[in-house]
Amino acid sequence: MKQSTFDLNGLDQTPVIACGEEPQQRFEAYGVAALSDTELIALLLHSGIKGHSALSLASQLIAQAGSIAGLAHWQPVDFQRLKGIGSGKARQLATLVEIGRRMMKDPTVAAPHLDRPDLIAAHLWPITKGLEIEKFWVFCLNRKNRLKKLVEITSGTATSSLAHPREVFRTAIQFGATAIICAHNHPSGDPAPSAADLQVTRQLREAAKAIDIELLDHVVVGNASADPTGLGYYSFRQSGVL
Repeated sequence: MKQSTFDLNGLDQTPVIACGEEPQQRFEAYGVAALSDTELIALLLHSGIKGHSALSLASQLIAQAGSIAGLAHWQPVDFQRLKGIGSGKARQLATLVEIGRRMMKDPTVAAPHLDRPDLIAAHLWPITKGLEIEKFWVFCLNRKNRLKKLVEITSGTATSSLAHPREVFRTAIQFGATAIICAHNHPSGDPAPSAADLQVTRQLREAAKAIDIELLDHVVVGNASADPTGLGYYSFRQSGVL
């Protein structure tokens, strides 16, 4: 399938630059912290394409993402949808995004203690924000219910999430988990479980008994504004299924 591109024609491509200076000049004069989001991206792009400067490309890239924070979950293919960004530059941008994400993780902080659904939801909200497809995660925990490893098992479609107990517990065994919590997101924001969610939870419950790894909960993550209960998440443990 031919990949679509974002056409720049007809769009406002003139970012506001302080004092008419180029990003490189402002970097040298005032330091990196003084640069706007658009200027930072423009410096990474280095050059534009015929008729469009690096600032124009950067401006449209941020516009498509909604904000610079919206780039947090972009993959190389997402960057390449913007005309003027090839595969090499797309890989570089995606790599820098991932570096930034990892730098935000403080290795000196103790592994989180995850024994309540609100803590699970809070842990996932920065990851699920803006996702348009369902993803399914397994929290691999130690004996004190502290996180050993968070593993993404599957990415589904906009209407379904695929997770098989075999993959879930294979991951748990691989990372030496004594207990697990499963979680997935609802892109709609409403965490109310579907019939498929209930079915997979029951399958996971039975598999957990057979393999002797405790399934502490299965949490569906949405957002509070779209949740009639106002919580922004749903816990199968609290609902009595587990």
